Amino acid sequence: MTTKKAAAAALVAALGVTTLAACGGGNGGKDKADGASPAPKTVTLVSHDSFNASKEVLAEFTRQTGFTVKVLKSGDAGEAVNKEILTKGSPQGDVFFGVDNTLLSRALDNGIFTPYEAKGLERVPAALQLDKEHRVTPIDTGDICVNYDKKYFADKKLAPPQTFDDLAEPAYKDLLVVENPERSSPGLGFLLGTAAKYGDAGWPDYWKKLKANGVKTVDSWELAYNQEFSGSAGGKQAKGDRPLVVSYASSPPVEVLYAQPQPKVAPTGVSTGTCFRQTEFAGLLNGAKNPEGGKALIDFLISKKFQDDMPLQMFVNPVANDATLPELFTKHGVVIDKPETMAPDKIAQNRDQWIEQWTSLVLK
Repeated sequence: MTTKKAAAAALVAALGVTTLAACGGGNGGKDKADGASPAPKTVTLVSHDSFNASKEVLAEFTRQTGFTVKVLKSGDAGEAVNKEILTKGSPQGDVFFGVDNTLLSRALDNGIFTPYEAKGLERVPAALQLDKEHRVTPIDTGDICVNYDKKYFADKKLAPPQTFDDLAEPAYKDLLVVENPERSSPGLGFLLGTAAKYGDAGWPDYWKKLKANGVKTVDSWELAYNQEFSGSAGGKQAKGDRPLVVSYASSPPVEVLYAQPQPKVAPTGVSTGTCFRQTEFAGLLNGAKNPEGGKALIDFLISKKFQDDMPLQMFVNPVANDATLPELFTKHGVVIDKPETMAPDKIAQNRDQWIEQWTSLVLK
């Protein structure tokens, strides 16, 4: 969900290259029996900026396998995927995490992944396994939705918007910030949500209405949520003045978890009629220097240990059917019963054309 999904963890996750587990015993560090060079002890996970995991959980991976995990954060999901396409065959790491259903065909068509069927995949719903060749493995799901600042709307005595149609109403003029779909997976998800809602012919007219109503566009979720949105902790520090932002249905719990003191009710809400369902995947990179460690890491990403840890680290929903959601996540998150969706083949056929059309409509 950054994102994603999933992406709310970027409020607290550090950016850059981070070693998240210490080396330990196990097969990963043993010399080969024939006297060749020892196998690499580090497995590098390339991800978007919102990847996060507890040290204890990744230490367990090291204990089990002997591999240390190094995380290379590479920008928003769209930017990170593009970087891997440019380095195809000589990747930055061994495993890529964070390509979602909106960008999946671009990654697969460019051949950046090597097929690998993860151990434990039978615990993941078949409907989420979008690639029959197992070049990618589903890791999490989330719903991209407009979030709103409850205090702003209470102070203005204005009901927050709940649907796509509402966002174009004059009452919400100059209140919404969105992400550029060419650079951001939440931005692309929101664009696809409008296309699913209004159809191939109708979504451009909808965006003309949003533009006339003062929608603001920035390049990334981090900029939109942490600097422009008035309802986030980051937004308050940066004096953000937009009370509506494209984020996730699971973003409100992060505002509770990291507030001091923790409020009984989340300060942000979700416009439940503005959502698009996102699934994020991980894959073994073509040309990985440590494919053995990469396969072990993908297995671990769908293990119960990692899946249980994920909701309060990245604020996304686990895919494994034996995972357990924490109470804070279920209490303050929002379940979206009828999100907009779109078939992967339709996304593949239209994504680039729609982004180009959106750019002409909104940015020029």
